[in-house]
Amino acid sequence: MEQKSPIRNNPTEPFNDLPALPPVGIELETPEILRHLAKAARYIGELNGLCESMPDPQLLINSIVLQESKDSSAIENIVTTNDELYKAAAGEISGHPAAKEVLSYREALYSGLDRMNSQKGLLLTNTLVEIVQKIKQNDAGIRNTPGTALKNAIAGEIVYTPPCCEEVIREKLEDLEQFINDPSLSPLDPLIKMALIHYQFESIHPFIDGNGRTGRILNVLYLVQQGLLSQPVLYLSSYISKYKAEYYALLKQVTETNNWNDWIMYFLSGMIETAQSTTKKIRRMLELKVQYEQSMKELLGSSYNHQLLELMFTHPYLKIEILENKQLAHRQTASTWLKKLSDAGVLLQEKKGRTIYFINHKLVEILAAD
Repeated sequence: MEQKSPIRNNPTEPFNDLPALPPVGIELETPEILRHLAKAARYIGELNGLCESMPDPQLLINSIVLQESKDSSAIENIVTTNDELYKAAAGEISGHPAAKEVLSYREALYSGLDRMNSQKGLLLTNTLVEIVQKIKQNDAGIRNTPGTALKNAIAGEIVYTPPCCEEVIREKLEDLEQFINDPSLSPLDPLIKMALIHYQFESIHPFIDGNGRTGRILNVLYLVQQGLLSQPVLYLSSYISKYKAEYYALLKQVTETNNWNDWIMYFLSGMIETAQSTTKKIRRMLELKVQYEQSMKELLGSSYNHQLLELMFTHPYLKIEILENKQLAHRQTASTWLKKLSDAGVLLQEKKGRTIYFINHKLVEILAAD
């Protein structure tokens, strides 16, 4: 008879006997989970269909990725305002180290996607290492010294000690690689597998820093790998941030009591809520884009430029230099366009320091909404 996965009792000892996936002897497809799974699959399918129907989804998705970078980093107490973030995205990064680190997250996500595609769709340990190096902007690698322990932020007591050290961690990551990339190891639905993968990666905790953000990038890369999304557009960071205490409590329960059911339900609930909100957000962005196109044609007449409209949705904070650098227009023409749009209220003109920004304020409101 198969043995159930061991229950973890001592949080101060490295969890070197962390079992490989899938969990043994535990029912992961209960009626409750399957009902939730069907709902999550439906809403993710709706979101993916919307993305696939867009002529150039990257235009809007780039802005969504930027907001995700902010939300994911905030979970790690790397906090930046929308104002700082969008200025940084427009090229003004000096003086805002948090905004710079948030932009590094976006770079890491796209880098991970490119690496996965270049490796025949495989998600490998070296991809995760490259992701964390992009996030941290250093040459970070697998943890190779003891001493890493996760502590309660309030009381300061150790709540979990991940496996140690590099040789053990690499073995755990190799097992995780196989579970991710070899469908023959488990017949489970990809969304259930995704919940297991996320727990396992966070439990391995392979890096000194950046594990949470790397794990959240792994989530969306897996959705793309499995063909559930054609674009990296669904992120759980906002949901995790909203229910942060429950997230950490459920991770702990899996480790200590094998409570996989509640963990999977939490994860599927996050998928449902996030897929619905992202679909709503993209539809609002598309409606705004149509409205702006009509307004711009009236305001700019024969000088209307569709590339300018697209740029307004990829760079919420525009400045004249961006139009020049993109070779959309010479400085005087760019200035005239942006001034007309701001006078009409399409863009909001603000001077910050010595730079004048033309802000797509309605887009910013949509992106920041829950």
